[in-house]
Amino acid sequence: MKIGVISHLKHPISAPFAGGLEVFTHQVTNALTALGHQVTLFASSSSDPTLPLEAILSDDHYDQVSRTRKGQRNLPSEYIAEHHAYFGLMCKIDALGLDVIFNNSLHYIPITMANTIRTPMVTVLHTPPFYELELAIAAERRRPVMNYVTVSYQSAFNWQKLIAECPVILNGIMLQDWDFYSSPAKEQYAIWFGRIHPDKGLHLAIKAARSAGIALHVAGAISDKRYYDREIVPILDTDITLLGLLNQKQLNQEIGEASVCLITPCWQEPFGLVVAEAMACGTPIAGFNMGALPELVTAETGVLVEFGNVPALGNAICQAMGLERKRIHLHAVNRFDFHHMIAAYEQLLEDIIEEKRNLNYAI
Repeated sequence: MKIGVISHLKHPISAPFAGGLEVFTHQVTNALTALGHQVTLFASSSSDPTLPLEAILSDDHYDQVSRTRKGQRNLPSEYIAEHHAYFGLMCKIDALGLDVIFNNSLHYIPITMANTIRTPMVTVLHTPPFYELELAIAAERRRPVMNYVTVSYQSAFNWQKLIAECPVILNGIMLQDWDFYSSPAKEQYAIWFGRIHPDKGLHLAIKAARSAGIALHVAGAISDKRYYDREIVPILDTDITLLGLLNQKQLNQEIGEASVCLITPCWQEPFGLVVAEAMACGTPIAGFNMGALPELVTAETGVLVEFGNVPALGNAICQAMGLERKRIHLHAVNRFDFHHMIAAYEQLLEDIIEEKRNLNYAI
């Protein structure tokens, strides 16, 4: 198959990754290429050069430290730049001879223009509904041509007003990249990892760890400086260790040696790769009963509590630390295998191509 993978443009698709969507896009692009497909990744210019990249947006103004794009005064430059990058791509995409488009952009333009192109397309809904995407999908559904898939049953439920029956392909991880730790470090600590952003709830994790009397290690980039300065800095103390953005090997060790992993989403988290990654290391979960977490975390793998209940989360930390790490690891192996996920996507893309071919024959 000739597959065009459309990335989102907030961050380059390169390590160290800004978040789960960058990881997903990088791994899916590599996997489909390894399976013998001719893949083109449409992403920003400083994405991993080993990928089959066609840059559609320059990263000249991307700040690798703050992980933001520098704006122009009096102009929402990031918004305008992304709009024109996707618009330019969609205007020429039929001329590229692709069999199918695999859209992971989270942007309204590819969906809005789906009715103007001949190449079949599938959009992966990696987020809960938000304004721009809702408007685009509502318009596209009046004359539907787009195929949709999402990453959890909770996400499918969140989208059901616009997409009545959205197929689900659970996210997977490269299990071989995550070593299993049969026991934590002797000096107990909890781990929290991900983007430091209000949606991820680090401030609540700090308070819960403190209430449980356990040190907390924090791994991840600051993606919202205002939140960090206002909510995190005032509550930092010697029991909190800020590790910054780690490479995969370093992160694996930090997670594996932790006694428990805290996952504290403050939004309808559509999946959360951190869940699968922690479980692969054998590390139990303590977190909030939000988004997709209830369908990912079982009684054998973690303890979930009502959102925002910090004392309950503190108790959950203590409970989760007693769970059997081998069972947690095996749950990840059985449920979150990347190769199962990529096989499902490969089959979906083949089905979409076949459906389009049959439609053309019928015409």
